[in-house]
Amino acid sequence: MTFSDLGLGAPVLKGVTDAGYDEPTPIQEQAIPQILQGRDLLASARTGTGKTASFVLPMLEVLAGGRTRARMPRSLILEPTRELAMQVAENFDIYGAHVKLTKALLIGGLSFGDQDKVIDRGADVLIATPGRLLDHFERGRLVLSDIKILVIDEADRMLDMGFIPDVERIIGLLPPLRQTLLFSATLLPEIRNLAGRFMMNPREIAVSPPASAVDKVEQGLVIIDADDKREALRLILAGRNVGSALIFCNRKKDVDILHKSMTKHGFSSAALHGDLSQPVRLDTLKRFKNGEVAFLVASDVAARGLDISEMPCVINYDVPTNPEDYVHRIGRTARAGRTGRAFTLATPDDGDYVAAISKMMNLEIPHIELPEISNLTFDESGRKRGSRGRRRRQPAAASTTGVRDNQRAQRPNGNSATKQASPAVVDKPQGVPQEVVPQEKPKENNRKPRQRRSRSAPHVDEPIADADEATVGMGAHVPDFMKRPLPIIKSGTRDGDS
Repeated sequence: MTFSDLGLGAPVLKGVTDAGYDEPTPIQEQAIPQILQGRDLLASARTGTGKTASFVLPMLEVLAGGRTRARMPRSLILEPTRELAMQVAENFDIYGAHVKLTKALLIGGLSFGDQDKVIDRGADVLIATPGRLLDHFERGRLVLSDIKILVIDEADRMLDMGFIPDVERIIGLLPPLRQTLLFSATLLPEIRNLAGRFMMNPREIAVSPPASAVDKVEQGLVIIDADDKREALRLILAGRNVGSALIFCNRKKDVDILHKSMTKHGFSSAALHGDLSQPVRLDTLKRFKNGEVAFLVASDVAARGLDISEMPCVINYDVPTNPEDYVHRIGRTARAGRTGRAFTLATPDDGDYVAAISKMMNLEIPHIELPEISNLTFDESGRKRGSRGRRRRQPAAASTTGVRDNQRAQRPNGNSATKQASPAVVDKPQGVPQEVVPQEKPKENNRKPRQRRSRSAPHVDEPIADADEATVGMGAHVPDFMKRPLPIIKSGTRDGDS
């Protein structure tokens, strides 16, 4: 089957041909005819299957026959991240090169003024993140009463990021008579409930089993101690013929830490996460796509919209806690029919997460051993050391507290009488419980305690000849002018009055 068999017009087909595509993917083959018929659609497709083109191409065909008005877009595409929104906007430019349609990109990090100018001129297609779209609406710069087509892309990610309340509010601002298209990598129960409330008799399409792994990705799992993760990553990058890679971390602060570590060891890397400003994120992506940076350390949210066809390798520096995220990550490679590789670095504490991933994919991830470091395996009773790799330093037999007490007791400048009161640890072979034996009581200290001075009496070490001459609170050395007697003031008279 070719794109011309799907009902697309000549201008759209010319854009597809210029992009270098000849045959539609399964999701495109099933979704495009349904959308052209005006049906609501609930589609499930994994990452890298051409999902974006499956709704961009029919939207170009449907919108080509109308005309938009100022501040009143005719279609709306909601995306969870800025990167995804920019990727969809690029697809509209590529496929719609021969179709006279205008678009507006409303995302955070860019100027409100520039976006207002595009809206004022009129936009046939509005591509936005939920937060920025609501900002424009609340400022009175946008009217949503003329929306004919609504696309909710990456609905599962919308759910994970907490955008569903904003999506529900936006849907309430749209006209009830519209066409709604919902795309998601996984059709969770919450997604089906959302579709049931806002869609009219939708046609459901599931191109592949939910959250299935990319078939052409060669996967590998390395189980090591947490302290060896950075070294293991460097060994994989240097010894596994990895020319370029996308490296995932679970937390944003770990992205910066790992990026600095890789740069210190001579690797060309860059960091990408949600706390970076939009110009910095755009520049980082541009450098990575152009090959100026070999390794991109990123978080899940920041890398969700990456569409780099020649991504040879993906590395999970942290095991994702959500099994679906694993599929999204490895889906960044092996795109457009190419092959790819995916490595995962796991610690013994990640056994449950790895088991959930294997259960979801119905596939055991092959283990990879690195001879230069200690390789571990998962065990029901805990972690078990592998047969290969260097021997790690064993902990000392004595308890840490006992060793520190003995060291303090042997210090020449310390108070030996006080330090000897600490219990001594009897050395025994490793694995045998330690016995704590109290030492002898310290000798009594014959030194008299220091007597505290009283604020209301003279110094005890300075004798005073005449107690009547003592000045309270001033000690023995008092200026003469303070020893003068005070004048006697009679009642009703002043000092010096007769």
